[in-house]
Amino acid sequence: MALVFRSVAQVAGISLSLLGWVLACLTNYLPHWKNLNLDLNEMENWTMGLWQACVIQEEVGVQCKDFDSFLALPAELRISRILMFLSNGLGLLGLLVSGVGLDCSRIGETRRGLKKGLLILGGILFWAAGVAALAPVSWVAYQTVQEFWDETVPEIVPRWEFGEALFLGWFAGFFLLLGGCLLTCGACTPQAAPASGRYAAAETQYHRQHREMNKAHLKT
Repeated sequence: MALVFRSVAQVAGISLSLLGWVLACLTNYLPHWKNLNLDLNEMENWTMGLWQACVIQEEVGVQCKDFDSFLALPAELRISRILMFLSNGLGLLGLLVSGVGLDCSRIGETRRGLKKGLLILGGILFWAAGVAALAPVSWVAYQTVQEFWDETVPEIVPRWEFGEALFLGWFAGFFLLLGGCLLTCGACTPQAAPASGRYAAAETQYHRQHREMNKAHLKT
């Protein structure tokens, strides 16, 4: 039962972590962190991401423009760029490390403690990647809410609202955290006895050959 749970936890953990990493990469580059609808011109919508702002018009289509200066961006967008890059890098490193530590991998299978250490390290990397993805998304969402309900701004001024990328970022962080937890739980689950499968067959064959050599030596 423990072996089944270990295998299921590893497969589910690496799958959820991979999904979370892909969603985090999409969140980083999609220009839909904020949406702005103009009441005066309902046929024109604005979106903003970490790297560019876009205007969507029914007649013209989508037109995007990259931000000219990193320093000219608001503080939450500057720090969000750094944290999202950090999340993507940690997630990729976690996939590489935990992929080697899986039981189905042949790498390092002769060292029993190595795979467990790699899985735990991969889980920690996924936790860090999940936190690094949740922090900027939540911060931008908080700033958006603060600006939306700012009473000092006249009501006629359009307000930014949540974009689709924020929800992708929340899902990405949740999947990365959950995947890291499953990998760590799978690593801490006891393994099957080492003398099983092909190891048991190899050990049996070795003892058989050893007995035959002893018999031949006694006959001579």
